Amino acid sequence: MAAVLHVLLPGRDKFAGTAGFSEWLARGSNLPAAMPGYLAALAEHFRWPQGPMPAAALIRQSVAGDAGTSLWLSADPAWVQPELNGARLLACGNLGLSAADAQSLAAALSETFEAEGMELRVGDAQHWQLRVPAYVEVPSFPEPEDALGADLFEQLPKGAEGRRWRALINEAQVVLHNHPVNRSRAAQGMPPVNSVWLWGPGALPDWVESGLTRIYSDDLLAWALAHRAGVDTQSRGHFASTAEAAPAFALLDLQDVQPSGFARDWWPLIETRLLAGTEIRLAFADGTRAVLHKRHRLRFWRKA
Repeated sequence: MAAVLHVLLPGRDKFAGTAGFSEWLARGSNLPAAMPGYLAALAEHFRWPQGPMPAAALIRQSVAGDAGTSLWLSADPAWVQPELNGARLLACGNLGLSAADAQSLAAALSETFEAEGMELRVGDAQHWQLRVPAYVEVPSFPEPEDALGADLFEQLPKGAEGRRWRALINEAQVVLHNHPVNRSRAAQGMPPVNSVWLWGPGALPDWVESGLTRIYSDDLLAWALAHRAGVDTQSRGHFASTAEAAPAFALLDLQDVQPSGFARDWWPLIETRLLAGTEIRLAFADGTRAVLHKRHRLRFWRKA
């Protein structure tokens, strides 16, 4: 059986002009469309007992090993830009915080969350978690990829059940506004960490399964899923630097790659494996799915 390489990518329209890749796409085979979004594409490769992906608990277990049976909620450091009629979420996680700065910001927020019976923990400087009492009802929060760029207040839970959470986020913004860490970041030309984004609630599942044998990714959630499922994990750089034989069923996570970087750094590596006989399965963030085989190069009548 030929090796299979799954590749997660941004929306297909971003690659319309990518030389070489566009021609292969035209000659490849389209698969049934799937739900859009990076997390939906990632979740296609994993199974757990039930419910939505409990991202916070999975990450907590991966970085700290103490998720236990508690209910967890991601409380990722975020950058919110105030506007005339509201505010907009511009970044969530991956804001370049040092471990010391993350701990300092979280310590300033601890009283806010403890007043609601919650405990804020920092296992990774870029991704924080709230341990939430079992009696607290957690509403649905949009995932970061859905909330980024959108009006903040339109994304927050509505009505009486959302009142507690809206108040918590507002209070967090007040606490963080003039924090010394943000003054230092401003002096360095860096965006502030002036809010938190809540998402991915749930308890650690008893098991996670996957048909993959290796994941190449720089995303913490992808690593957390792989750890729970017992799948080997490597950085994307390892894929780019190694000349080893392709694993039987691998996933390359390029969800945030820019078209120019893809054309320069990644497509030549993927095409080399394609021409060596590896089946390439593409999952675009817009829900488009496609498969490429070496034999598809003979479909010369299909034009990009």
